[in-house]
Amino acid sequence: MSKPKKPIIAICYDFDGTLSPKNMQEYNFIPELGVNPQDFWKEVHIRANEQDADEILTYMRIMLEKATSSMDVKITRKAFVDYGKTVELFPGVSDWFQKITAFGKEHGANVEHYIISSGIKEMIEGTSIGREFKKIYASSFMYNQNEVAYWPALAINYTTKTQFLFRINKGMLDVYDNTQINAFMEKDDRRIPFQRIIYIGDGSTDIPCMKLVKVQGGYSVGVYKPGSRKKASVEGLKKEERVNFVAPADYTENSMLFLQIKAVINKMIADYNVAKGPVRLRAEKSDDFTPIPDFKDPETENTNDGGLKQ
Repeated sequence: MSKPKKPIIAICYDFDGTLSPKNMQEYNFIPELGVNPQDFWKEVHIRANEQDADEILTYMRIMLEKATSSMDVKITRKAFVDYGKTVELFPGVSDWFQKITAFGKEHGANVEHYIISSGIKEMIEGTSIGREFKKIYASSFMYNQNEVAYWPALAINYTTKTQFLFRINKGMLDVYDNTQINAFMEKDDRRIPFQRIIYIGDGSTDIPCMKLVKVQGGYSVGVYKPGSRKKASVEGLKKEERVNFVAPADYTENSMLFLQIKAVINKMIADYNVAKGPVRLRAEKSDDFTPIPDFKDPETENTNDGGLKQ
C-alpha cells in the first residue's frame, strides 16, 4: 500500500445521541407503527432477555414483524432511506463535515469521516448528511427481488463496533472481507494509524471503541445533549479515563467541540511532521534559500575512533 503524501485523519462517529438527539427509528418509523417509542424499546429489551438474544438483532426482527403485521408501514430499501429524511440533527452538524475537512486541508491533512452505528444504514444514508461519509458502518437488512427487507444483513452492537475501527486503521473497508482484515500488517503499513483516529460517541455502547482508540494513542470524545441528564454519565467516562474529553453535542463553529477537534487535528499534524524527521524550509524557489542541515543524534554520532556512542 503506497503511503499518502499528506497525513490522513479519520473521525469516526456514532449516530443516535451523537449526531442526532434521538434514535433514528423514533422520528418516523415507530410513529407510523402506531407504537410509543418507549413501549417499542421495552418490548425489544424483554424479548432479548427472554430469548437470551442480541438486542440489535432483536430490534431489527421486531421492526420487520410489526411492519409486516400492520401492512401500512413499508420496509423497502427506498422506504428506509425516506425515513432517514425526517431525522433531526444537533446544531451545526449539517455544516460540520465540510468545515472540519477544509480546516484539515488548510493545515496539511486529509480528514475522512466515518459512521459506526447500531442504527439502520439506509436511514443514515437518507439523512441530509448521508453523503458526507467515506463509509457508513451500520446495521442493515437483506432485501428480496422486490427490495423488501426480510433478514438482517449486518447487526452492529457495542462490541462488534471495534472491528470497524481496525478496518479503517488498515484500509480494508469492505464488510464482507474476513480474510485480508485478519492478515498481519505492520503498524507502519496501516493506512490510518490509531494515533490519527478520533472517535465521537455519547454513551455506554461506545465505550469499547472509545477505550480502544484512546489506549492506542488516538482521541475519544464523549458528547451529550445540552441540558440533558446524560451529561453526568458522559462526564463519568472522563473520570473513568474512557475518553480524552467531553463536550455538549454542539457542532457549530467556535463551540467547545469544534475548537477542541481543531486543536486535536493540529496536534496530529504536528506529531506526523515531527515523526517524518528533519523539517526543511518550503522556500526552495527563493534565491536565498538555504536548506537546513540534516539532524545528527548525539547519542549515535560517530566517535573519533570510528565506533558509535552506546
